[in-house]
Amino acid sequence: MTKVPDQLWDMMKQHLGYTDEEIALFKNNPRNVKVMAAVPSMQKKTIVFEVVESQGCNSQHKVGTRFFFTGDGNLITKMAPSRICAYAMPIMAQAIFGVQELWYAGIDPNTLCFKRAGCFDVGIRCGGWGISFSK
Repeated sequence: MTKVPDQLWDMMKQHLGYTDEEIALFKNNPRNVKVMAAVPSMQKKTIVFEVVESQGCNSQHKVGTRFFFTGDGNLITKMAPSRICAYAMPIMAQAIFGVQELWYAGIDPNTLCFKRAGCFDVGIRCGGWGISFSK
């Protein structure tokens, strides 16, 4: 089993506001041990989504607009546009989940073939508005 330093468990306990009983339950889950072992390397990672196509986006996301997330999936608001489309966020959240799963498995997500996703708005030619972005 992977060894996680006690100070990392203590940090997580404080960060999540867990009681002694709750952190014991958390530590007892092998999945959490694997994730916690990856925390130091994930803290050094940034997930970036960049708009590669945009036409008629209500939030005014243009080609080149970028969204930055920490390795653990938090939007870096200081680096974000002043307006972010709520409908683009779920797509990015799904991609972040996939990226994290690959990291936990030791696979570099940048080596994958399919790195493109998009807002579910299909664009003006299909009856919507819409943007498309890549990670």
